[in-house]
Amino acid sequence: MQQIDDLLKKFPRVNLSILPTPLQYLPKLSEVLEHNIYIKRDDLTGFSFGGNKTRKLDFLMAEAIVRGYTAIIGIGANQSNFCRILANAAVRYNLKVHLILRGKKVSRPTGNLRIDHLLGANVHHVNTTDSQVALTAAQQLQQQLEASGERVFLLPPGGSVPIGALGYVAGWSEIYDDLQRLTHQVGVVMHASSSAGTQAGLVLGQAISGWNGHIIGVSVDEPKMRLIDNVKNLALAAAKLLNIEPALPPVEVEDGFIGPGYGIPTAECRAAVELFAKTEGIYLDYVYTGKAAAALIAYCRTGKIAAADSILFLHTGGYVQLFE
Repeated sequence: MQQIDDLLKKFPRVNLSILPTPLQYLPKLSEVLEHNIYIKRDDLTGFSFGGNKTRKLDFLMAEAIVRGYTAIIGIGANQSNFCRILANAAVRYNLKVHLILRGKKVSRPTGNLRIDHLLGANVHHVNTTDSQVALTAAQQLQQQLEASGERVFLLPPGGSVPIGALGYVAGWSEIYDDLQRLTHQVGVVMHASSSAGTQAGLVLGQAISGWNGHIIGVSVDEPKMRLIDNVKNLALAAAKLLNIEPALPPVEVEDGFIGPGYGIPTAECRAAVELFAKTEGIYLDYVYTGKAAAALIAYCRTGKIAAADSILFLHTGGYVQLFE
C-alpha cells in the first residue's frame, strides 16, 4: 500500500527478509474446514530459517548500525525464535551477541538452541520462567558490557519495541496488496500473538489502510486484557514514530487456546500441527503457530467465523522447534 510505504521511507532498514512472501490458497484445508483458507507464508522470509522476527530485525539491525552499537542482548525462552534469528543477524553485521534465555542449561542443545550455539552466541541461561528476572539479568549484563566499553542494544522478548513494530506495519502493506488480488474476500486475519510486536504493527497498518476486517491475535501466553493493552500501547508508540495519530480499530485477542502455559502443547495444538502437515504439507510449531491454528480450526467448526468470511492465516514461522 503506497500510503504506508511512503510513511516508512524515512526509516533505514537492512534486507534480511526475502520479500514479498507468498500468499497461498489452501484447497484441502479449506475443504476440511468448509471455509476458504489462505495462508501468508512468513515462515518463508528466508533468513535463519525464516519467521516473523526477520521483518522486525530489518528495522532493528538498521537502528543498531546507525547508532553505532557494538553488542546486542536478546531475551527469550530456551527455544526462542527471536533469539535464534537475532544471533544470526548479529553475526551478519559484526555485532557481539548475548542471549539471556529462560530455562536450564542443557547438555545437548537442540532446535533453536542448537543454532544459537552454532552461531557462537554468548548464551546465558537463567533458570526461571519469570520474565522480570530475565530482564533484570539482561540489564545487569548490559551494565557490565558498557563498563568494559561496549555500546549495547538491549532488546526485549520478540524485539517488540516501536522500531521493531514497524516491521509489521510494512508487513501489513504487503498483506493489504495481497488481499486486493484474491478471488475471495478475506474478512479475518488470524495469527499467533505474544510479545505484541507483530499484532501492533498489523493493527497500526490496518488503521492506516482503513481495512474493515478483523485481525485476531491468538495469545500463546498472555491474558486477553493484558495483551490488548500491550498491543494498543505499542501500536500508538509506533504511530508516534511515524508522526501520525490514527484511530486504532478494536484490538482483538483470543486467549482460550493457551492451555497449561507457554510452550506447553495442548491436544488441540497437536491436532492442528498434524492437520496442516497432512493436508497441505505445511509445518507449524507447538509453541506459537500450532495454538493459533487450533483457534482457527475451532472458529471454523463452531461457526464463530461465518462461512462467507474467507480467512487469512499468518504463518509466523517457528518450526525449528519441532526438532527440540
